[in-house]
Amino acid sequence: MFAKLFTIEEAKKVETDPLLSERLDAFVSRFGRLQDTVGEKLLPALLSALAETLGPAIDNLDKAEKFRFIESSDGWLEMRRLRNQMVHEYIEDLVVLASALRNGHAFVPTLVAAARRCVAEVERLLGATS
Repeated sequence: MFAKLFTIEEAKKVETDPLLSERLDAFVSRFGRLQDTVGEKLLPALLSALAETLGPAIDNLDKAEKFRFIESSDGWLEMRRLRNQMVHEYIEDLVVLASALRNGHAFVPTLVAAARRCVAEVERLLGATS
């Protein structure tokens, strides 16, 4: 789907191209699921394991940035905004959809790296308790 630039013209094809539609759904779903799992489950659990007091999501993101589990709390919020655009603007505004998909795709390495850093920290903590 991202072998070439995802444009408004590509977005228009989603309604008539079942394979493209399936790929789009898969990307949006996986991006959202990974972002939700790391941000709403893994980061709070990891912070809690480090005896950090949990607070509102933005405070937890700031702590996660301090521990270098994520690159930037602002970047994380941007990924969240893009996730919402991909889900809620789906087909309604092709300009927004195409832009959100391109930007979301650009964030994939950042998201995966954050997940890997969190998993590495969990493994480190588990090793320390063994």
